[in-house]
Amino acid sequence: MSATGLDVFDKTLQTTHTWLAELMQDEAVGSDRQLAWHVLGVVLRAVRDRIPLELAVHLGSELPLLVRGLYYDQWHAPGRMDEKPRSLDEFLEPIGERLGQIRSMDTRAVTGAVFTVLARHVDAGQAEKVRHALPGEVQTLWPAAATWVEVERDRAEGDVAAGSARA
Repeated sequence: MSATGLDVFDKTLQTTHTWLAELMQDEAVGSDRQLAWHVLGVVLRAVRDRIPLELAVHLGSELPLLVRGLYYDQWHAPGRMDEKPRSLDEFLEPIGERLGQIRSMDTRAVTGAVFTVLARHVDAGQAEKVRHALPGEVQTLWPAAATWVEVERDRAEGDVAAGSARA
C-alpha cells in the first residue's frame, strides 16, 4: 500500500531518505536528519552555481524529485564562468558561511560526503562530467577513481537484488 497515495511521491521519499541516511553515516554530518538535509542543499547549490548551465540542468534531472527541488531552490541564472570560484577555498567559503548559520562544521568533510553520495547515486558518466567541470582542487573531494568502480559495482549489485526482490 502506498504511504502517500502516489507512487512517485513514495519513491522520491524513499530515495531521499536513503541519500540522507548515507550522509548521516558520515561523522562530519552526524545523525541529525535536518542538518543532513541542509548540508545536502547547500553543497548541491554550490555545485549547481559553479558548473556550466547545461551541465547543471542535466545534473538536476538525475536527482530524486525532492532533492531536485532543493537543488533548484533560490536559483538564478548563472553568471560568467570566469567569475566563479577557482580554488578549493573560494568554493568552500560560501558553503561554510551558509552551514555556519546552523552549526559550525568541517566544510571540506561535509562537502566530500555530499560528493560521495552523488557519486553513488548519479549516473557515473554524469557525475564524472560534473566533477571535471569543477576546479581541480575541488575535484580532490570526490571519491578516488578506484572508488568509482566500487560505486558502479555496488549499484549493479543493488539493481540485481532489487530485480530479484520484485520477481
